[in-house]
Amino acid sequence: MEIILGLCLGITLSAACGFRVFVPPLAMSLAAIYAHFPLSSGFAWLGTPEAAIALAVATLIEILAYYLPLLDNLLDTISIPLAISIGTVLTAANLTDADPVLQWTLAAIAGGGSAGIIQSVFGISRLASTGITGGLSNFVIATIEALGAATLSILGFTIPWFAAAIVIVILMLAVFKATQFLLSRWQSDRGNSSNV
Repeated sequence: MEIILGLCLGITLSAACGFRVFVPPLAMSLAAIYAHFPLSSGFAWLGTPEAAIALAVATLIEILAYYLPLLDNLLDTISIPLAISIGTVLTAANLTDADPVLQWTLAAIAGGGSAGIIQSVFGISRLASTGITGGLSNFVIATIEALGAATLSILGFTIPWFAAAIVIVILMLAVFKATQFLLSRWQSDRGNSSNV
């Protein structure tokens, strides 16, 4: 049961990494510092004031940078692999009693996968927004992402079952929208090649 609860929290925090990379590790660091959350072995460094300060600075820089048109698109290119990596680590940190092979397998698939899917969908949305509005409406996406990361992080620590259910719905919608987008692009490309 503890593994399932840890997986729920890990997936929630990983999905939050898909919105903003540094918000969930900051939330986990603060929760560990204030003794609301036990870290698994090897992750004690995350519960130090130094880690919390570094993560707070990184979070502030990341949030502000996403409000700058074109820089936000550049950040997406590095945020996707970073979100997958940090999502994997956060999920592993929550699976305290799991066998290491199971711990890292679940972390890579569930945690890294959740973070990667959400980050990719928002990256595509931001790219489309930049193309349509020249980046002028990207601040709306940036605000949704920042609020999403903070909300999921808080829900993950307070009601992990509910938060995991929300994440599953978000992931299903993200996969559906991404599939729709890719199919429309494929059909458009097919139509253009048949006209030649």
